[in-house]
Amino acid sequence: MSISKTLSPQEFEAFRNFLQEACGILLGENKQYLVTSRLNKIMAQKQMGSLTDLMREMQRNPRSGLKEAVVDAMTTNETLWFRDVHPFNILENKVLPEIAKNLRSEPLKIWSAAASTGQEPYSISMVIEEFKKKNPGAFRMGEKILGTDISASALGAARSGTYEMLAIGRGLSKDRLTKHFTQTGEGRWKVNPNIQKRVEFRMMNLLHSYSMLGRFDVVFCRNVLIYFSADLKKDILKRMHANLKPGGYLFLGASEALSNMPDLYEMVQCRPGIIYRAK
Repeated sequence: MSISKTLSPQEFEAFRNFLQEACGILLGENKQYLVTSRLNKIMAQKQMGSLTDLMREMQRNPRSGLKEAVVDAMTTNETLWFRDVHPFNILENKVLPEIAKNLRSEPLKIWSAAASTGQEPYSISMVIEEFKKKNPGAFRMGEKILGTDISASALGAARSGTYEMLAIGRGLSKDRLTKHFTQTGEGRWKVNPNIQKRVEFRMMNLLHSYSMLGRFDVVFCRNVLIYFSADLKKDILKRMHANLKPGGYLFLGASEALSNMPDLYEMVQCRPGIIYRAK
């Protein structure tokens, strides 16, 4: 069984409300196809014929794991290595040199707030590795990268650090593949231990508290805020500011912009690219 290709307006609106309440994602009004395509596998497994049946079952059995599976299916997105390029060049050429001058007695801390299957935090770790090779003595206290995501399945893939060739080919140069990965057979590649060891993955919903995470020198929150309402975006960015050290940097996605928060962030033009410094 699978979801009908045509959802009623009432069903779709009810599901939109559920998803926004569960994880903050605001589905567009024309995204019915996304719901049907992503939930059909769950519907078949549970032998349910309508989205209404699925919603009722989530309400009836909140501890069944069905809600988590639905959210996981709706939030798992493909990602790229070194996505958009410019942010990683800015990190290597501007941000890391600046932090290295001032950071003496504690480790470098970076948060990747939408880590998905691990490409972004591992890309950050590769940049740090390459920077340290060129700058011996930088970050003597070490480096810690925290990757968080709401998707349990995505984080499982991220923790393994093992990728098929199709995923490896999305944005990773042959040079970096050779330097930072080891082939494990059957067309799969594993991130090398020196890249993987500085990355920790943790399941987290961006609607929940960040107070236990500590303070960071850099926060990457890229290509996730586009899914949230304006009010939720503002709330998330305000709370992230509390997790940035004064002078720390926030990286947003190429199509995302930070506006009406001049008391918290200062825009830094990097040409090409824009980042935001925490006041």
